[in-house]
Amino acid sequence: MPEPDKREPTHGADERGATVAALTAHDLPAERRRQLLSRLVADVRARGVSDVFKPGRVIRWVADEVSEVAPHIPIRDLDTLRRHHDGLDGEELADRLVRNAALATASVGATSGGVAAVEWAVTPTLLSAPVLLAVETVAVVAIEIKLIGELHEVYRRPVPGTGTQRAVALLQAWANRRGVNPLVPGVGVAAVLGTSARKELRDRLLRRFSRNLTTLGPLLTGAAVAGYLNRRATRAIGDQLREDLRKMGEA
Repeated sequence: MPEPDKREPTHGADERGATVAALTAHDLPAERRRQLLSRLVADVRARGVSDVFKPGRVIRWVADEVSEVAPHIPIRDLDTLRRHHDGLDGEELADRLVRNAALATASVGATSGGVAAVEWAVTPTLLSAPVLLAVETVAVVAIEIKLIGELHEVYRRPVPGTGTQRAVALLQAWANRRGVNPLVPGVGVAAVLGTSARKELRDRLLRRFSRNLTTLGPLLTGAAVAGYLNRRATRAIGDQLREDLRKMGEA
């Protein structure tokens, strides 16, 4: 990967959120996805990456980053989803959303794996590999959070609250693989990450980050494996959420 321009200012949370939001699109051209991932990696490196290189702190960094970008993730309402998917509704629409999200996370894994393959061949740039893994994890989680929010729309259980409250609810849903309970009062991101939910989120992120280590496979094997594992994991999340939302609808 080319060395980032040291003069380029770092992005704030809003700009990073917009970049991650753009990455959640399932139909991004590969080159555009690579550009967005590279932008995030360059931004992290420009902000200082000492914590990302320390195993004990990398998951804390990822959790903080996910919590910052979560309120910026675009969740389409049911009418918008139906317009964007040829009028599909119900299980057919849910099928399409899960498929598209799995394609998007697979593309992120393949793109990151391809970049990592270049870094294995060019030793001096290998220093950015841990940052690349952290950024890949944030991007994949963002895509899955978007999927969770939109599946709630499909099953007529939209997540209530302000942008921050919705983000917290979706983070919790992602961590525990359950639908959002609307009876639980909304709180701020900082508050929820200071409770036991923070440990649950970190534990789940640690498992996801560890799986993403396959991105560092030699040559392009990392890209193939990372893409496959991301796609499989995203489909599993979609299936779990759909089952839970169906049960909630029957209750």
